[in-house]
Amino acid sequence: MKKESINELSTADLMERVETLRLEYVKMKMQHAVSPLDNPNKLGATRKQIARILTELTKRQNAEKNVK
Repeated sequence: MKKESINELSTADLMERVETLRLEYVKMKMQHAVSPLDNPNKLGATRKQIARILTELTKRQNAEKNVK
């Protein structure tokens, strides 16, 4: 997910996406512990997507605080 597409989503959509990605990440981690994943790089990519979305959410929260 690119930065531009993250910026276009609403805050509620981003929160929902983070929850979905976190669940997906935990499932992949568990599967990887039992048997190796076909592409273990997906773990890092998912973690980075979560971080990008959380960064955008934090940026929006800070912007709201500065406006008030």
